[in-house]
Parts: sequence; structure tokens; C-alpha cells
Amino acid sequence: MKHFFIITNSYKDENLMLTKSMQDYIETKGGQCGYIANRGEGNEGGSLDLSVFPKDLDLIFVIGGDGTLIRAARDTAKLNVPLIGVNLGTLGYLCELEEATVFSAIDQIMEGNFMLEARMQLSGYAVKDNRQFKEQTALNDIVIHRSGALQLVSLVLYVNGQYFHTFEGDGVIVCTPTGSTGYNLSAGGPIVDPKARMLLITPINSHTLNSKSIVIGAEDEVVVEIGSRRREGDEQVVVSIDGDHHADLAVGDRIVIHQAKEDCRILKLGKLSFLEILRKKMQTYH
Repeated sequence: MKHFFIITNSYKDENLMLTKSMQDYIETKGGQCGYIANRGEGNEGGSLDLSVFPKDLDLIFVIGGDGTLIRAARDTAKLNVPLIGVNLGTLGYLCELEEATVFSAIDQIMEGNFMLEARMQLSGYAVKDNRQFKEQTALNDIVIHRSGALQLVSLVLYVNGQYFHTFEGDGVIVCTPTGSTGYNLSAGGPIVDPKARMLLITPINSHTLNSKSIVIGAEDEVVVEIGSRRREGDEQVVVSIDGDHHADLAVGDRIVIHQAKEDCRILKLGKLSFLEILRKKMQTYH
């Protein structure tokens, strides 16, 4: 690998010091490297402009934290270029590298000593008043969460067109195995090896004593319809895709979720298993 690009969260890499040092180091080693700086939420609040990326890219470094890597995966999905994260944040389950290890990692990558992991992604779109929103990709999760007054919402779940269950609570999370260590974990959902292929459905503060996560096949389609618990039928929810706002929905609206066509390819250098990495992260930030 010799053709690189860097996506940088400029809030985390102030004055782009690490970004420019990495660019200089790669070019000194005979490689090519460009970069784009953003504020961690796409390109100043929108999606990254794919026209700035060279066509012969081998790898994209993502400097920031897990959130920056997740958004980069979404924005660059159509490029089909592997990603590797450089963590300048806090926990960082997805980012393998730290500032102290990045230059030795560049040497290792340029020598061809690495592995690639394919991570499944989600694709989802909202339907409001029979109008379909633009479909978007998620590496981590799609979350349907109550908004407005502090009241429960009723979410009616369909799998492959058949009614399955009605959740009553604060909302529901539909996530990938990669996203199992995100909001899903905070909500009491299971931790899953990110190389697995399945969908996890986890209720958020469900108003029942036997609330459990549900695991279904990667090929299944999930539809979550906004039901009504009140006579007024004025409940509202917010749909977030990988943490970014997607739509505001009301009773009768729905969100459609299925496996995305494109996998996210993550470049791996270390030989630690997922469980070993998880254990070390949890010990460090206990």
C-alpha cells in the first residue's frame, strides 16, 4: 500500500499537527497522501465530498475517535476503500491505533503486514406521510427514540412483513455487531463479535419486566411503525442513524431497516482477538 488519504476531526487534532506529520512521513517513505479536515460530523455538518478522494486509494486513515470513524464509514461506503482509525478520543472500540503507534503502523502497512475485516452495515429510511426519506447507511446503529414530553412511546415491530412485537418504553435500537458495544451496550444489550452477521434489536427503558434483546438474521428486514398509546395520538419520535438526526416521525410513520449492500472494510494490524481488546478497553476505562 502506498496511496493513502486522511480524514481528520479537527476538533481532536488541533492545528492538524498529527495529520500533517503523518502526511510528511508517508511521503518521505515514498507514498502519496492527501487529507480533508472536518468537525467530526461530516463535512461541516454534511456528507464528505467524495470528489476530493483519489481514485487509486489503498487506505483511509481516520483521525479522531469512534464517532469520526463511524461517519467516515458511512460517507465513504461507495468508495470500497479500507479504513483504520487513529484514536484521539476516549474509549475507542473501533480505532486500533493511538498517536504513539501510528508511525510504526504506517511502516507495517506499507510492508504489507495487515489483515482486512469485513463489517456488515445497516441501511435505513423513514416513511412519513407516505413520503420516503433518503436511504442512509449505518455502521453502528439506527435508533428510534421518544421526543418531546416525558412519556412512553409505542413502537410496533415487523420482521419480513410479519408482526412480531410491540415495544413500549423510550425507544428501540437496531444495531450491527460492530454497534453492539455502543448504545446497545448501554441499554443492556449483548456484546457480539463485530465479524458476525446479524441484527440486534434492543429496547430502551422498556416498560415491562421481561424486556430482552432480540437477535435476527442479517438478511431479515425490520420495520418499526410508530403506534399510539394516547387518545390524542400525538406521540413523536426521533430517528438517528449512527448518531446523526435522520427524521422526526409521528403516529403511523415508520422506519425500514435492512442489511446494507456494502460492507465496511476495517484494516487490522494487531493479532489480539475481539474479546482481548474488549477486556483491555474495559479495564482501562473502568
